[in-house]
Parts: sequence; structure tokens; C-alpha cells
Amino acid sequence: MALAEKKDIKKVVLAYSGGLDTSAIIPWLKENYDGCEVVAFCADVGQGEEELVGIKEKAIASGASECYVVDLKEEYVKDYIYPIIKTGAVYEGQYLLGTSMARPVIAKAHIEIALKVGADAVCHGCTGKGNDQVRFEACFAALAPQLTVIAPWREWDMVSREDLLDYLAERNIPCAASLTKIYSRDANAWHISHEGGELEDPWCEPSKEVWTMTVDPMDAPNEAGKVMLSFDKGELVAVDGEPMSAYQSLMYLNEKAAAHGVGRIDIVENRLVGMKSRGCYETPGGTVLMAAYKGLESLILDKESLKYRESVGHEFSHVIYDGRWFTPLAKAQLASAASFAEKVTGDVVVKLYKGMAQVTQRRSPNSLYSEAFATFGADDVYDQKHAEGFIRLFSLSSRITALKQADSVITAKK
Repeated sequence: MALAEKKDIKKVVLAYSGGLDTSAIIPWLKENYDGCEVVAFCADVGQGEEELVGIKEKAIASGASECYVVDLKEEYVKDYIYPIIKTGAVYEGQYLLGTSMARPVIAKAHIEIALKVGADAVCHGCTGKGNDQVRFEACFAALAPQLTVIAPWREWDMVSREDLLDYLAERNIPCAASLTKIYSRDANAWHISHEGGELEDPWCEPSKEVWTMTVDPMDAPNEAGKVMLSFDKGELVAVDGEPMSAYQSLMYLNEKAAAHGVGRIDIVENRLVGMKSRGCYETPGGTVLMAAYKGLESLILDKESLKYRESVGHEFSHVIYDGRWFTPLAKAQLASAASFAEKVTGDVVVKLYKGMAQVTQRRSPNSLYSEAFATFGADDVYDQKHAEGFIRLFSLSSRITALKQADSVITAKK
């Protein structure tokens, strides 16, 4: 950014976590943007009370003029997680998108604070290597393109934790971070991610110290647990017969599933910026919720509808991973999934055992399953002789192709 442009920045809203990076960003902004005012913004998306304790005081001590902590937990689960579940989106077959799906709700609140306080710019602490810089900035562009975006990791010359700690120490700014931190973690109501440390070597098995949310499946109870989820038009409305809010339901499922070691994955994924990264994710309640939804869906959607919904899920996994929530494409895909979800009403029982979440029971008033048709016993509704004509028509193109090839062989021999 040109020096003249930097002088135009009078007030910046920083996405603040209280960690090392954002603690250093506050004084850096004031020093490098002509003494601009820095307002801290912290999004509560269910990352845990321990991460929010004293965060306002930390921000002020680092040089922020004020700090807004916005409770987004219910909005996050109801308006972002639930719609994504309806799409069935799973990135590269395994990742339940826990970090990705939290970014739009955070970005939206970030912009709302920026507009409220009359800021000229917004700032984030994402590195130049990751996906989050793209996700946040794509959302900023869609919601408030007039605001300048500042990304310190793409501007400053600090390259390590040591550099950041030295920077803060020189300015007598307190920070609880130290050089002993091994893993990079990101938590919210849906999951927690782990990167760094031994995980940077894909041949290295994760140690027990990596996992923080779930019981080791080897140490999980020897007796299976069960949980019943009740849906109405694609929305989870009760768990084990108890009506709960969206956020409360997820917290309940997290606790039950984590106790059985459910929701751990260890993957190498393709980042948006082109490199591969290895991460471990824990999504206990989300794993159960996704399994239950798909289990109920299997009763209700016909073959072609389910095939199309699965294609929407595959495409939407890339849309949300890439940070394109506030786009016409995302809106259309979400609307498509929501239309299928209108009939997803019923109950599902999921068995939890040693890291597994298995659907064992499902029922719905909209079920297309008919025991009368599916039975292996005697029935009065299905004439098996009708299958012969169906098969002949279904395989007609193959039959014509084979006959054509046989004619060609005979002609060639002549």
C-alpha cells in the first residue's frame, strides 16, 4: 500500500483473538499507519470461554481503543451450519469444513462493526500461505468493497514467533504466548483443528497431545451409546426427545460423541492457494449430525433427487472451502439443498462406539421405503415378471452396440 494511502487510514477494525499474532498487529498498525485508531473485534463462535476471558483487557493493553466481543454462537449454528448440512458438503471426502463454515459469519460481523464505528479499513491476522486470507477477503469484497483490507503478514518483515515475541517485549506489551507452543489450533462450536508440530511430517503418527476434544477411541467405553435426533424440514429440533436451540443441540451432541471418541480425522488436503497441508480435525457432534441427516435423507429422497443433491454437496464443499458464501452461486446451491430438505422430517438413532457413529434406526412420515415392495417374502404388489421388460429396455443401448460390433466383424471377414 502506498504511503499516501496509509495516511488516509484513520480507523481500523482488527479481527482480534488475543493470541500472539493479533497482539502484535495492534501496535504495528498504529506505528505503520500514521497513528491510526485500532478497534478490536472478537467473534464468539463457541471456541470456549477460556479463550475469551480477559480478552477486552488484553486488546486495550495492546493499544486498541476499544474491543467488541460479539456472540455469534446461535447464528453460526442455525444460519450457517444447518444450511450447509442440508447440502451434504464434505470437502475431499473427509473434512466437515469446521474452519471454513465459521468464516462467513465472522466476516459479516466484522464488517458490521467496521461500518458501525466508521472505520476506513478492516484487518486480519491470516498468513499469506493459508486459506483464511482468501475466505475473509472474499467476504469483505462482497459485503463492503469500499473498505481497505490490511493483511500484516503480507506486509511486515517478521517471519517467526520469536520475531513477534521480541516485537512485543521491546514495547513492553504483555502477552501470554511463548515459544513452547507446538500446534496451531482453531476452535469453534463445530470442531477444533490442529496443525504444526509433528503433523508437518505426513509419515508421523499424531501423538496423544494433538487431540484435545475427544476421548481416544481405544480408551472409549466398551459399551455403545445411542442418541436420537429429530428433524423437521431439515432442521434439528430435538435430541433424545428434548427440544433444544441449535447451539444447545450441538453442544449436547459434542459431549456425547466426544466421550466415545467420535469425530477424529487425520487428512492431507489441498489448500486453495495450491499447496497441500496436513491437519487433524475433531468434529464429534458434527459427525453424528451429518450421519443422522444423511441417514434420514436416504429414506426420503428418490434416486435421481439424491444423486443431484450429492452433486450439489460436492460442488458446495468447494464453494464454502474457498470462501464464496456471499455469492450468487452459493445462494443458488443453498436454495437447491433447502428445497430437498423440505421433506427431511423424522427421527434417527445413531450408535456411538469406539470412534464410530452408525445410523441404526430411522423413520419419517415422508419415507419412500415400502416394506411391501422391498420384502424378500411373498407380496401382492410387485410382479417380478415385469423386471424382464425393464431390463431389456434398460440394456437396449448395450444390446444394439454389441449387435453392431458383431455385424462389423462379419462384414470384415467377408
